[in-house]
Amino acid sequence: MNKWMSAEAAAASIPDGATVAITGSGGGLLEPDAVLAALETRFLQTGHPCNLTVVHALGVGDGQGSGLGRFAHAGMVKRVIGGHWVWSSAMQALAESGQIEGYSFPGGVIATLFREIGAGRPGVITRVGLRTFVDPRLGGGKLNAVTTEDLVELIEIGGDEYLRFKPIKIDFSIVMASSADDRGNLSTRREPADLDIYAVALAAHNSGGKVIAQVKGKSAGHVPARLVRVPGVMVDVTVETPAQRQCAISDYDATLSGESLGETADPDMPEGMRLIVAERAAQELGTNQSVNFGFGFPGAIPAVLAQQGRGSEYWGSVEQGIHRGAMLDGPMFGTARNADAIVPSVDQFDFYSGGGIDITFLGMGEFDQEGNVNVSKLGSTVVGPGGFMDIAQGARKIVFCGAFEAKGLRVQRKSDDSLEIVSPGSVPKAVKRVRHVTFSGLQARLDGKEVFYVTERAVFKLDPLGVRLIEVAKGIDMQKDVLARMEFAPLVDEHLLEASIAH
Repeated sequence: MNKWMSAEAAAASIPDGATVAITGSGGGLLEPDAVLAALETRFLQTGHPCNLTVVHALGVGDGQGSGLGRFAHAGMVKRVIGGHWVWSSAMQALAESGQIEGYSFPGGVIATLFREIGAGRPGVITRVGLRTFVDPRLGGGKLNAVTTEDLVELIEIGGDEYLRFKPIKIDFSIVMASSADDRGNLSTRREPADLDIYAVALAAHNSGGKVIAQVKGKSAGHVPARLVRVPGVMVDVTVETPAQRQCAISDYDATLSGESLGETADPDMPEGMRLIVAERAAQELGTNQSVNFGFGFPGAIPAVLAQQGRGSEYWGSVEQGIHRGAMLDGPMFGTARNADAIVPSVDQFDFYSGGGIDITFLGMGEFDQEGNVNVSKLGSTVVGPGGFMDIAQGARKIVFCGAFEAKGLRVQRKSDDSLEIVSPGSVPKAVKRVRHVTFSGLQARLDGKEVFYVTERAVFKLDPLGVRLIEVAKGIDMQKDVLARMEFAPLVDEHLLEASIAH
């Protein structure tokens, strides 16, 4: 029978060496931070629990110590398996220095793995991640030298290659919901997303583990069965947290949870380089297409489309399970006001990896001569792919968006719409070989995908022979500002060569 207890008592029930799965996404979505904070306090005071394994699908935390950051103390964890690491610089540092074992897997694969663990199936068998850094031939998702166990294997079914992500026994799941009744039935009716709460709870319960649920309060009266997201039979402990917020920007906003419609302000328009890239990338969107927008540069595109009066021309969605509505950007990426639908992220990733979108706009840390893209490891810092790989695998058309260079790059658009490079960047992003293969150009060619790389000064396209330069911005010298500043020589479209000769 479900028990109500304090966050401190719930934290005290987790022993050394346990494997803990948590819900959450950036901006405080379904982040059970009161329980995680109690765990952190207990460890700092007593040294327990220690040697934990933590598993999470999306980025959890605020970058200031919440979420995954609660575990980021030497000795508290021995292993982290995560989809997105950027919301805890302290945990990134532990992985980078080899103080913990670290794995970075696709967010959708991890969310689906929770479901498969709970269902008693042999892990996740998928094409997501083939020929990328999670493929055993390229490291198997391991982040450092102390990480040695193989959690992914390459298999063949019917003559085709797949990756099998192996199941993991989950001892405890820590989840967050809006409310619970005395039987432990959890409702997420007031949350901006459902994420993978059911799958995370299922993984622990059916592994013989325990489920701890943080909620804002007890349900007032009867909760309609349709509004119960996790049935009480799967919940062992409930922690009432009256101070719990809906998300980082709101105690409670019914337009975020989809419970009611409301007026929405015009989206904040991007500026500078983000605007330039977003405007060019938006040209690749056709009418009546199913589209996904990724985090970072692509998050600016919905605002551009709205300004252009094209907001109703497409069906937008993000991996957190949000369909349409006024998409939010920045730290609240993954939420929307007045959404058409909010579905579990596990179901959303099925939609993506199976080919449910026509086009996706994704970020780009660096790209190389083979068309590979890296967003998961920048320098020595692990970032993780989040939902990037799951989305790219299923999309028919992929538009990567980013700056041509990094560190110090400043550009200015003149009154005649020509581009001036005020100061160049000191770090090239068009490199001979990316540090981490988050997207495989070879696999994309084998799958027949249409792939573009949009920067503020040039646009490239992946074709059967390699990466081809197809467009140069007005005011940009192709040789001096583009080709001479790349670490590889791309193919160049014939019309650009002719224009260069004529000039």
